[in-house]
Amino acid sequence: MSRIFPFTAIVGQERMKRALILNAVHPQIGGVLIRGERGTAKSTAARALAFLLPEIQVVADCHFGCDPDLPSTYCDECRARVEAGEVLPVATRRTGFVDLPVSATEDRVVGTLDIEKAIQRGERHFEPGVLASANRGLLYVDEVNLLDDHVVDLLLDSAAMGVNVVEREGISFSHPAEFILVGTMNPEEGDLRPQLLDRFGLAVDMAGIHDPKLRVEIVKRRIAYEQDPDNFRADWEPREHELGGRIQQARDLLPLVAYTDRDLYAIAALTGDFKVDGHRADIVILKAARAHAAYEGRMAISDRDILLAAELALPHRMKRQPFQEAVLDQSQLEQKLRQAQEQARSEMSESTSTTEMADPSKKALRGPNR
Repeated sequence: MSRIFPFTAIVGQERMKRALILNAVHPQIGGVLIRGERGTAKSTAARALAFLLPEIQVVADCHFGCDPDLPSTYCDECRARVEAGEVLPVATRRTGFVDLPVSATEDRVVGTLDIEKAIQRGERHFEPGVLASANRGLLYVDEVNLLDDHVVDLLLDSAAMGVNVVEREGISFSHPAEFILVGTMNPEEGDLRPQLLDRFGLAVDMAGIHDPKLRVEIVKRRIAYEQDPDNFRADWEPREHELGGRIQQARDLLPLVAYTDRDLYAIAALTGDFKVDGHRADIVILKAARAHAAYEGRMAISDRDILLAAELALPHRMKRQPFQEAVLDQSQLEQKLRQAQEQARSEMSESTSTTEMADPSKKALRGPNR
């Protein structure tokens, strides 16, 4: 039995666990940045999440773990084999966990093309990098703020696009690179540039737990785990299995989760009210809200989903003065959402009235507002 501390046994830190679960349900959210002091279970949670994720089917002998059910996402090698009439072998494996060292270089991350073989023999030989190993798994970057900015850019680009393209001297190779990106850092050691902060879908600021009862529980669980890891995991296995199954069900339900124009107007008004630059926050909030609705087994997003998503997507994107912390409390967020909804209703009402004046037939076709 693997000696990984169970995800469900982590005491407190609900916001961090929620951000990780939402990314597990919908990896296209864009990853999560966990900022906090030492000893707050940041790396423990990342490793534990990868362990409880469902097993996946892969092309058995593919370096990149291509999904056999999605030919459109095949790497160049698998695509060439299929075009040659080969039937790709299929295998089942656990979701991978890849730990990226702070000293990683660009070639180590994206992989390299052997130019010499290409020129001399006409062969396209690709040496896979970290992104190849992380495909369809979890990529963990500890002390991400100490990583070279260019490498962080590469990771975030791949996480957003879901593909890694390597080009050298007119030769290119591409492979899928869809992964859950988890970055952790201690702000005392320096922060990320705002441009890189914005690229992370969600962010969580963590602090140590001060409640004596919870601190005692943390110590008890840790000591029990260290004394007998196998039995400790066995005790928590039913809860781990339940959470893993719930994540898989949410993944299956996610494409069916609906949203309305009113939801989009409310999100847009909310981000505009907080004066957030760009449009990435709007997209992330919608994705996270849909993931949360799917996780709770619902077919449409609600105001609560938007609130919980905004709580994770906005703080690291809010403008602030030097040395000023971006604090976003729940009551402030609820008030802003109410204002955003009122603005959304007003905007939609005006838009509907204008449309009906231009084409009276639209009035008869318009259904009831939600």
